This record gives sequence, structure tokens and C-alpha cells, in this order.
Amino acid sequence: MQVPLSLLDLVPIPRGGTASEALATSVELARTAERCGYKRVWYAEHHNMATIGSAATSVVIAHMAACTERIRVGAGGVMLPNHSPLTIAEQFGTLEALHPGRVDLGLGRAPGSDRRTIFALRRSDVHAERFPDDVLELQAYLTGRSRVPGVQAVPGAGSNLPLYILGSSLYGAQLAANLGLPYAFASHFAPAALTEAVALYRARFSPSDQLGEPYVIAGVNVVAAGSEDEAVALFAQAKRNRVAAMFGRDHPLSDEEVEAVLASPAGRHVEEMLAYSAVGTPGQVNRYLEELAGHIGADELMTVHLAPGAKPRLASVELLARGAQPQHLPPGPLPGQVQVSAGAAPPGAH
Repeated sequence: MQVPLSLLDLVPIPRGGTASEALATSVELARTAERCGYKRVWYAEHHNMATIGSAATSVVIAHMAACTERIRVGAGGVMLPNHSPLTIAEQFGTLEALHPGRVDLGLGRAPGSDRRTIFALRRSDVHAERFPDDVLELQAYLTGRSRVPGVQAVPGAGSNLPLYILGSSLYGAQLAANLGLPYAFASHFAPAALTEAVALYRARFSPSDQLGEPYVIAGVNVVAAGSEDEAVALFAQAKRNRVAAMFGRDHPLSDEEVEAVLASPAGRHVEEMLAYSAVGTPGQVNRYLEELAGHIGADELMTVHLAPGAKPRLASVELLARGAQPQHLPPGPLPGQVQVSAGAAPPGAH
């Protein structure tokens, strides 16, 4: 790969598993990523989801940073409308004090859950409308130039912790461009506006104290395995798990119900969410990622390894890193332009 590879870990809790087991697996993922040369590993804030164990994002980051030595760790991201900017400045200022030069802070505008959970978090839609101002307030705390007279972030003030804007629409691209911040696009689950958002971000980017030139991180799903058949089978199970998590929150779905959803319009939506997926042997996956990075002009790829189970996911992380050097693909549809259909290998698998 000519662009750096990083890792997004949602700390997945498998059916019948525990949060303790999921966090232990995530420690091994972070250590494997560090050993294999990944640039950074990020954790995302999601609430009220039985299959995701990274809700207390800053706590997870603290543990993963303590269990590793060199790799950058951070949030991909913190959903800022759920918090006061001062609280996040203090939390991540503390992380930076504990692990200098290793901490990233990605910021998202979405709540990271449903409306019932927003209420439980004591937040409202009004907080999302203040997102640009909250980003500026947070940034000011971290640079030591507080916008609130008499209030400083301790720790945090003067840390100049790097900020990243996360998004899946033109809104985030425009904001990141205006503020001169790196932009991470969530194409691993919301691929539709990827190319348009990246083009807008690059065209309207204004340099800042943090960043002189545009920097794009694109999310992409990965399932790397020893054989193509194994990878495709793991990807199919990952899709079934996604359906069970999305549509079985109020009551668990049977295997038959999961298959019925996959065959429905809702299932086609799941397929569309996973349009940017590299599935196959290490060589096939590397070829796909190289073509994807070139197609969208990504400066970095944030990989989300979907293989169900701890061992297959760890293997996928390692196999990708030591995969064969990418080769040029023959002329044909670029990644994301081929519809993934149920039962078929995703774009890039062949």
C-alpha cells in the first residue's frame, strides 16, 4: 500500500459474549496493529447497542494506550453534541498528558444512537445545531486560548491535540474545509456521498495552524483470509450479524428472520452500506484498497475488519498488513461503483 493503513475498532461484543472478552480482544487487535505497522487505531462512541463496547470512548482509549507503546490511539469519533466541549478537552487533555504525542480526537455531529438514548443522555437536537461553535470552543481550550473568560481546560490547555472532523455528508466536508482540519469520511457504512464530499473538501480547504494542506481519511471494510472462499463466507456472516444488530434491538431475530430481512428492501440497504468492502486473500484486498485510495484521492485508509470472531478478525488485521504488494487492476468499474448483491462477492473480491 502506498497510503497508510489504520484501524477502526468498535469493540464488537459477539452474541453470548461479554464486554470484558470484547475489550480483551481489542487489546490484542491494537497490539497486532502496532506490530504490523498500522498508523493509528480509533474507537467510536455508540450508545445503547448490545454489540458495541466502545461507548465510554475516552476510557477505552486510555486502556488501549496503556497496553501499547507507539501506535497512535484516538476517537473516531467522539459525538460532540453528547458532551460539553470543556469535558472533552479535559478528558483528552488528560489522555495526552498520559500518552504524549499519541492521541487523536475525531469529532462527529451525530448522536451515535436513537432518540430514546439521546433523551437518556440528557441531550437534544439543539446540541447538534451548535456543533461548529462547539468544535471551535473545544479547539480553543486545547490551544490554551479559551473562548470562555476565566475558564481553562486542566489538563488540556496548550496541548494542541490534533482534531479531525468525521462525517458522511457534504456538511462535514464543508466544516472541515472551513476550519482547516483533517476530514475522515465514514464510507465504511455511509458510502453514497464519498467522492462528492472529498472533492468539496479539497476544493474549499483553507489552511490552519494545525494543517497546511487537505488530508482525507476514508473508511473501508476489510475481510482478509487465507482463501477467497473463506473471506466471502466470513463477509456473508458479517452481513447477517449486521442485520441482527440493526433490526433485532428490541427482540432477537432468528436465523430465518435474518435471512428474510436480507432478502427484503431493508437487506438491500445493508448491502449498500457495505459497498466499500475489500474481501478476499491479502493480495486481492491490497489491490482493492490501492485502487480505492487512488480513485478517491485518500491520504489514509481507516480499515474496519468485519470478520466475525476474535481469531478471524485478528488474522484479517495481520494478513492485510503483510499482504502481497498491490498490482494494477485491469480496466473496469472502480470500487463503490458495483452494486453488492446478496450471495455475491463484494467489489474487489475478484
